[in-house]
Amino acid sequence: MSAIDDIVASLPMSDLAGRVGSDPQSTEAAVRQVLPALLGGLHANAQDPAGASSLAGALGQHSPDLVDGGVDLAQVDPGDGSKIVSNIFGGQTDEVAQTLGGSLGGQTGLVQKLLPILAPIVLSYLAQRLGGQAQQGQGGGLADVLGGLLGGQGQGQAAGSGGLGGLLGGLLGGQGGGSQGGLGDVLGGLLGGGRR
Repeated sequence: MSAIDDIVASLPMSDLAGRVGSDPQSTEAAVRQVLPALLGGLHANAQDPAGASSLAGALGQHSPDLVDGGVDLAQVDPGDGSKIVSNIFGGQTDEVAQTLGGSLGGQTGLVQKLLPILAPIVLSYLAQRLGGQAQQGQGGGLADVLGGLLGGQGQGQAAGSGGLGGLLGGLLGGQGGGSQGGLGDVLGGLLGGGRR
């Protein structure tokens, strides 16, 4: 789960805790539940060609600068984050927040505050990772890189068999979010994808 650790390390946890009205320890515990849920939701969406195309467009609108050298929370737009969360979870957003909050001892309110702050950070992190892949010889702009990642090896294959879905699966520990155990099962059921 190095992606989770990377993102957590980039967050000014005390500032984030102050913003959501919690203490740093509780905030970090919640962040470590919310990040896999966001990545798992993106992974589930990337399995569908339309979802993958939408994600490619969203990544193009999020600069990796947000996560370079640590996150400046003043640059995070929670309004944008709310739209991202809605796109990821749709009508299941409240259920996801309740599920995550329940696993944290009834911290649903904290989860609801964190989701729109963390969503743009996750997209910027993914944009940074994709940019790094481009520099390692895949060439072209973001659209080309995403086309290669999403279209990859067999046009008839699901987008998640390699490419962006594979990147997200790798970031999730190769289990589609299931490394969290029961939480992964519940989220997989809510999202209708990812886990079989």
